[in-house]
Amino acid sequence: MQNLDATDRRILLALDEDPRIPVLLLAQKLALARGTVQSRLEKLSASGALRANSSRITPAALGRGVGASVRVEVDQHHLREAIEGLKRIPEVLECHAPAGDTDLLVRVVARTPDDLYRVSEEIRLCPGIMRTSTSMFLRELIPYRMTGLLASE
Repeated sequence: MQNLDATDRRILLALDEDPRIPVLLLAQKLALARGTVQSRLEKLSASGALRANSSRITPAALGRGVGASVRVEVDQHHLREAIEGLKRIPEVLECHAPAGDTDLLVRVVARTPDDLYRVSEEIRLCPGIMRTSTSMFLRELIPYRMTGLLASE
């Protein structure tokens, strides 16, 4: 991942305010050349610094208002198969390999608590997964954010 300079940060902060702003308007707002903004956005996109536009949609807007974290214990010989199985479950939003006793930490969404049970069972039945433990989120207190990090550097 590349280091972000002040110009990259200015572009990203402006996009955080208005992710649909056209490149020309973004360039005008920041007093930069359109080509500069366009090339910076292409580099940021190619490096993986920019999330896909679909990540700005809230799960609740898609009828998935129940969120949860699922701790997963995996047979290490079948880790790749377990991850491939998790990728096929649309309600799995992200999966991390944390330090500590948990093999995988999976963030999921569902329609209702009963639907969360179904999603948890789909996860448990993936190849290589031996055990799961699900914790439902009651309320989002701090939403996903990047503005503070961009502004603090």
